[in-house]
Order: sequence, then C-alpha cells, then structure tokens
Amino acid sequence: MPPSEFVLVFVLPVLRHVHLVLGIMAVVAFLLSGQVMGHHHPRMEQLPAELRMMYVSRHIYLLAAALVNTVLGLYLQLQTSNWRRGLQLAGSMLMLASVFLLTLAFAVEPPLGMAGRSWRSSVGLIALFAGVMTHLVAKAGATG
Repeated sequence: MPPSEFVLVFVLPVLRHVHLVLGIMAVVAFLLSGQVMGHHHPRMEQLPAELRMMYVSRHIYLLAAALVNTVLGLYLQLQTSNWRRGLQLAGSMLMLASVFLLTLAFAVEPPLGMAGRSWRSSVGLIALFAGVMTHLVAKAGATG
C-alpha cells in the first residue's frame, strides 16, 4: 500500500476521531468553566471589570476551539493531493494544540490580570486561526 493510500485509509478515521473526542471534551470543559465562573467567590459581578473580562474572554476562546474541533471531527475529508493533505494534517495539529492551550489559559491567566502574561491564550488563538487557514488553503481550488 503506498503511503498516500495509507494516510487516507488509516489516518483519516483516527484524526477525525481525535478531533471529535477532543472537541466534545473541550465542550465539557467549556460547560465546567461556566460553572466555575457561576460559583466563583467573590461573585463575578463583584470582580473588577478587567478580571471579569479575563475570565469571560478565555471562556469564549475555549468554546471556539471546542466547536471547531468538534465540527472537524464530524466532517474532515483529507485531500488526495499530497501537499494539500500535508497542510490539512499540519492545520489539524495546530487546532488540536489550541484546545490544550486555551483550556490552560482559562485556568491560569485570569488571576494574573492584564499584565501581559497571557501567552497561552495568544498562542492558542494563533494556533486555532492558523489551523483553520491551512485547512482553507488546502481546500481552495481542490476538486471534489
């Protein structure tokens, strides 16, 4: 079996499954992070606006990564062209990494405030954006 056929036959189902499982786990993490905010002491409404914004923004970032990975797990179709498939695989790795970075960002960054220590969310959002864009480029102009 040539390597390109191996990727289509064996890697695609595994990659779709990983995206789907991680996406669903991230949706659960999103729901749990909402509960964390709902039961936060002091109440979220009593926190300074900057700190509240840090929690809410990281919460929404996590949702974005969760939904993108879940949908990719449902609909991913690898391209037959090697360079397009390579872009898709690279983009998938970036999108999978974004879930971990953005979950960590919710857990770590809000208490630190807006003092510029938010590399996790920055790198996570860039990874999510770059992953989506690589999938877009891989699909643009492809037949089928």
